Amino acid sequence: MSPRTPRKEGGKLDEVLAEARRNREQRDVAYRGRALKLFPPICARCGREFSGKRLRELTVHHKDHDHDNNPPDGSNWELLCIYCHDMEHQKYLDEDEYDDASGGSQDRGAGYKPFASLGDLLKDKK
Repeated sequence: MSPRTPRKEGGKLDEVLAEARRNREQRDVAYRGRALKLFPPICARCGREFSGKRLRELTVHHKDHDHDNNPPDGSNWELLCIYCHDMEHQKYLDEDEYDDASGGSQDRGAGYKPFASLGDLLKDKK
C-alpha cells in the first residue's frame, strides 16, 4: 500500500482531511490573489521588488497570525518575501522559547540592567 492510498479504516478521516486541505489551498489562492491586486509587488520589510517568475517569492503575511482573518480591504495582510516572512515567524518562536527558558516574560527595555545587583552578590561572598 502506497502512502497516498487511503486506508479502509481511516477512509472517512482521510476524506475529511483531503477536503480541509483543498479548502485551505483555495482560500490561500483567493486571498493571495486579492493581496497582489491590492498591494504593489514589494516586500513590506526589505523593500525588494518582485516581478515575473520571482513574484512567487512574495507571501501574504497575516499581521495578527490568524489565517482565517481575511478582510476584503486587506488590512490584516502584508506582502513579505519568503526570507522576511521566515524571519517574522522566527522572532515569535525565539520569543516564546526565551520566555519559556526564563520562566516568563521580562521587561528588557532601555533601562534594563542585567548586572545591577552583581555588586551586592559579590559583597555577600566575601
